[in-house]
Amino acid sequence: MASRVFWRRSATAAWVYAAVVFGILGTVVAARVLGLEDFGIYVTALAAVGFFQVLLDLTVEEPLTKFGFRYVVGEEWGKLRRLFVRALQIKFAGGVLAALALALLAPVADSIFGAEGLAVPILVGALMPLVQATENVGATALLLRGRYDLRGAYQTFAMALRLTAIVIAAPYGVTETLAAMVVAQAIATVAISVVGLAAFRRFPATPSRPLGEDRREVISFTIASSVGTGVVSLRTTLVPLVLGIVAGPTQVGLFRIAQTPQTGLSAASSPARLVLLTDQTRAWEHGRQTSVLAGLRAYTLVAVGLMVVAVPVFLLTMPWLVETVFGSEYSGSVDAARIILVAAAIQFALGWSKSLPVTIGRPRLRIVTHGLEALVVIPLVALFGSEWGATGAAVAVLVATVVFALAWAVAIARLRVDVAAHGPDDGAVTP
Repeated sequence: MASRVFWRRSATAAWVYAAVVFGILGTVVAARVLGLEDFGIYVTALAAVGFFQVLLDLTVEEPLTKFGFRYVVGEEWGKLRRLFVRALQIKFAGGVLAALALALLAPVADSIFGAEGLAVPILVGALMPLVQATENVGATALLLRGRYDLRGAYQTFAMALRLTAIVIAAPYGVTETLAAMVVAQAIATVAISVVGLAAFRRFPATPSRPLGEDRREVISFTIASSVGTGVVSLRTTLVPLVLGIVAGPTQVGLFRIAQTPQTGLSAASSPARLVLLTDQTRAWEHGRQTSVLAGLRAYTLVAVGLMVVAVPVFLLTMPWLVETVFGSEYSGSVDAARIILVAAAIQFALGWSKSLPVTIGRPRLRIVTHGLEALVVIPLVALFGSEWGATGAAVAVLVATVVFALAWAVAIARLRVDVAAHGPDDGAVTP
């Protein structure tokens, strides 16, 4: 049993890292083939798609994971089936809303960002939320079966398809590239939906049953998770949009290159976060709160040790890396990349902050911590970005990341007090 778990975790890490490599290669190919100006248009259009997709698409994956594990542990298969049906309905509705919002944005995009060529790419990108609607529901079914290795394999498959789409379509232009990416995403979504359905059918076939007294808690969790995800989107997708408004799409392109260290470090911690989400949510539902907190401490200590070694090396080699990988025309992103690297190292050490609110059933922690981060980063991006472009936006991200880390330090201290008050591993802590 132990060897099988180890194999699955190792396979998950390998698949996720392969997916990241494909993702970074996609950015490299797009940057080199499209050139600085068109690459800025491309990245701005993707940022708009991502922002409305996250903002208007309710986050059902987190309550689906949290309550899914609860129903699996309690063998409440009828409730589990009802939960998944409702999740699919909500995801389709969210995809439609996001697509409509993007369709409304497209005609005025050029005037908002002060550049030509954004309208049609954004209109094509509006199809992305629709074709991606069922993706995370299928992936969650794999998590409930403990098959995070298959989820990692899917991520690699999806990113390989996206890379292929970019390689084929980028020479023809931005609009063609986005259209090819929509097709690639549609294929990937069908694949994970089929595999997820097969995994779900391995649970006992019980007729759907109302959630009953859990319904209010599920709705509350979904709303809180969606608000939290929306707040996170302010940092991840609204930042480049604000930068595009105050400094233009070209600076957005440079900022996207500068975010490569953040992408890499986030990916480096992704397998650990996926395992934490699966194993620690199960442990929390079994009442082993102390062991969950011990796991967070161990993760943080290891992550800090790795960053102390890695960050100085990449700070020194950043100019060479940017020019070698992306080309000399993107050298204006070097200073921003160095600043983002420091912010990414802090986020790497706090990688568990993405899964912990789901694990302990406190999604509002994301709202508070990421809300503070957003309140800091958005105005600072507008202020510093208008003055120093991508470098100014990077400074804003670093300041906001420090605020985020301080907020989580306070939250963890309070959580430890709550767990201690309930005694070691004697039951769930009140959300």
